[in-house]
Amino acid sequence: MAGDNTDKGRRLFLQRGWFWLKAVSFAAISYPLMVFLGFKVPRKREIVQVNRQLLAGEVYLGQDFVLFQGESRAWALSRICTHLGCRLNYSEEQKKLVCPCHQSHFDLEGRRLAGPARRDLEAFEVEVSGNDADKIYMVRI
Repeated sequence: MAGDNTDKGRRLFLQRGWFWLKAVSFAAISYPLMVFLGFKVPRKREIVQVNRQLLAGEVYLGQDFVLFQGESRAWALSRICTHLGCRLNYSEEQKKLVCPCHQSHFDLEGRRLAGPARRDLEAFEVEVSGNDADKIYMVRI
């Protein structure tokens, strides 16, 4: 009788262990697949303050964004390549954003020019406050 309960307990333990092993394996395989297919978990937006005076034509490289100051407006683009998520570099002489990983190219408006990336860059909202001498840029990323 005692051996029967031990066998049932062992069998139940193995069944539950097998179930959880399959569940964890499924999750481990599903996550990279979802990332590859482009599924994104929406991230919480944050506001980044840039306390730097930018003259017309100047560029500020943040960790996750590139801030441009034109003649009449300021705009910001994501620095994350839409192909595989590498951080883009700004090419001063070519006046474009270039991915160091797979050579995707984007113009200063975020439009895809070349490379394996299929989508344009995300544009971020920019709010400029202060006067010409003390501008403060608020970038909503």
